[in-house]
Amino acid sequence: MEPGEGSPQQIRQALLFFVFLGGSLVYSETWRYSVAEEMEIGSFIGNVVKDIGLGVEDLAARGARVIFDDYKPYLQLDRQTGNLILNEKLDREALCDLTEPCILNFQILVENPLQFFRAELRVKDINDHTPTFLDKHILLKISESTTPGTSFQMDSAQDLDVGKNAVQTYTLSPNPHFHLKLQDSEEGRKYAELLLDQPLDREKEPELRLTLTALDGGSPPRSATALVCVLVSDINDNAPEFETSVYEVLVPENSPLDSLVVKVSATDLDAGINGELSYSFSHVSRDIRKTFEIHPISGEVRLKALLDFELIKSYTINIQAIDGGSLSGKSAILVSVVDVNDNPPEIVITSLTSPIPENSSPEMVVAVFSLRDQDSGDNGRMVCSIQDNLPFLLKPTFKNFYTLVTESPLDRESRAQYNITITVTDMGTPRLKTEHNITVLVADVNDNAPAFTQTSYTLSVRENNSPALHIGTVRATDRDAGANAQVTYSLLPPLDPHVPLASLVSINPDNGHLFALRSLDYEALRAFEFRVGAADHGSPALSSQALVRVLVADDNDNAPFVLYPLQNASAPCTELVPKAAEAGYLVTKVVAVDGDSGQNAWLSYQLLKATEPGLFGVWAHNGEVRTVRLLSERDAAKHRLVVLVKDNGEPPLSASVTLHVLLVDGFSQPYLPVPEAEAADAAPAAPLTVYLVVALVSVSSLFLFSVLVFIAVRLCRRSGAASVGRCSVPEGHFPGHLVDVSGTGTLSRSYQYEVCLKRGSGTSEFKFLKSVASNHQESVNDVEENSNFINGFGFN
Repeated sequence: MEPGEGSPQQIRQALLFFVFLGGSLVYSETWRYSVAEEMEIGSFIGNVVKDIGLGVEDLAARGARVIFDDYKPYLQLDRQTGNLILNEKLDREALCDLTEPCILNFQILVENPLQFFRAELRVKDINDHTPTFLDKHILLKISESTTPGTSFQMDSAQDLDVGKNAVQTYTLSPNPHFHLKLQDSEEGRKYAELLLDQPLDREKEPELRLTLTALDGGSPPRSATALVCVLVSDINDNAPEFETSVYEVLVPENSPLDSLVVKVSATDLDAGINGELSYSFSHVSRDIRKTFEIHPISGEVRLKALLDFELIKSYTINIQAIDGGSLSGKSAILVSVVDVNDNPPEIVITSLTSPIPENSSPEMVVAVFSLRDQDSGDNGRMVCSIQDNLPFLLKPTFKNFYTLVTESPLDRESRAQYNITITVTDMGTPRLKTEHNITVLVADVNDNAPAFTQTSYTLSVRENNSPALHIGTVRATDRDAGANAQVTYSLLPPLDPHVPLASLVSINPDNGHLFALRSLDYEALRAFEFRVGAADHGSPALSSQALVRVLVADDNDNAPFVLYPLQNASAPCTELVPKAAEAGYLVTKVVAVDGDSGQNAWLSYQLLKATEPGLFGVWAHNGEVRTVRLLSERDAAKHRLVVLVKDNGEPPLSASVTLHVLLVDGFSQPYLPVPEAEAADAAPAAPLTVYLVVALVSVSSLFLFSVLVFIAVRLCRRSGAASVGRCSVPEGHFPGHLVDVSGTGTLSRSYQYEVCLKRGSGTSEFKFLKSVASNHQESVNDVEENSNFINGFGFN
């Protein structure tokens, strides 16, 4: 059985038992083999055929095998060749540690008959380990008093290898104080000792850093390093020393208490308690101890009492520094007291004039004052000044007296008060200055007239206002002060003597509030202007004026007035309509005016009552009365229509007029036909093209009708007074209360209206808004109004 096949331990123990019992079966000769550690598996070790005297064929036949004492299969026997082959890598350090030589005993066992052959395997060391220091940093504390020749043992480096591969020598980095001495230990290993060559001085070199190197004997050699830190321990071998033997200090006499005079400093080359210093005075007088003190640790010398140059000009102070070992050093402080400029200048005001009028003449004396300084020499010389950019000057008079005078005229409105700072500076070192503030007030003079905030004011008031209504405010300001700034308002005489200003407005003299004294009428007076004045209470009084324009806003206070048909005529107007008239036949036109303006004068017409509803309609914007449908035999012959005229005011006002319409037979009169699309007004909406055609036809028809009306008017004028009408014609102008004052209302005075019915024609002819000047533009406007007739009725 092969050694590496894992035979049971009991069999191995039985084999060994037979070996000891049958000693005659064990050969006394021992064969020796060797191998270097870390060789590869399968390496050749030796051949046992020649050593044991057996043939190769016997090895296999008799079951030859290798058995080690620890039963580990380090080697393998090749039965075919008798070669011993390495079965695993061997580590000498793991097998034998530091034991040298490293021997592994084993037996070669053969059977039939049973025989044992003794053998040993020596594992040779190779340099496969680097020396190591257990502590990479070695700390040594050596007193600077240590004598040369003293040795200090160093820790050895460890190397798992043995023999020449172990640590063979040590080296030390070059230095002037130490060298190495090699020693052999009882185990045969080498170690190093550190020997002191020269005395150490901590004050020069308190710490040494050396490099210790360990080398083994391998090829190539391996090495390890460690840092040796030598700390030099101190001894008290140095006395304290001051920076200088004498400290010279200049101290101003006005130095405050606890001021730092000087800070002394001494050094001691020793360390620890030997280098700790304490400062103190040495053999000084009582005055010095009362005046100065020294801090024992920091060495700061401070003042305990105030200095006076006039009493003591200098001090000499002896000081000492003592270390922890009672060694001391000495020095002295020479304190020189310096005289300083410690008295500031003084200012004494003798007289002061305030306030002063703003119209004062230049060089008016405002103040007189004197200067004084208790110091002498340059410390007592003084320079006096005031701020720049002030209208004042300083003038020296007698000795140290000065006067403050005005340089230029003053203006209270620009600046009513001056804060003047008088500054006095001496010529000492350092310079001291004194400042004195005086306040000069400027008295007001009435040199500014009141000024209105606006050169003109525009106010608006609605007509029919209540009397004493506040309509606006004018405001004027005066830059003066006191009574010179009190403003009184008044109304100035009107530029137009026809304007009754006194009955229209009033003004509050204190605050400038304007009030309407009576109710205003837009139709009578639309706007007026007047001037207001503002005067102060100065002496002499100053004044200014502003223009005020009052605009009267229209109110809807006039109901529409019907011009045609007249309701108070001797004979009522009756309109004749032929029974053959088609839908859209013009029956008549209601003409009305409104005394108001703007939207208050916009009039609209609507049919309020009718004998037969649905037969007649009224155009809402021009008052034209037309037939809505064809007449029939069932319609009554007489019809009474009530037309309501309403303005667009708020609230709206209205008037009504009654029309009498008579249906007659055989009455032929051109009339303005309504386009065919008018009859189908209630029908569904036609396409856009239909509306365009209807609009074109309507415009053409209205234009033709306007031409016919124009020709009829001309013919009517030719007939003159011979024409006899069925209705009365008003002559002359209408009353003024129906007319817009400015000519911007519905109708102006330049218009007169004629309403007539020509005899013999059997029909009615109208002339509306006909100017004496025969303005052609009105005919064009009439055409534009008639173009919208289709949608102008008050019903569908």
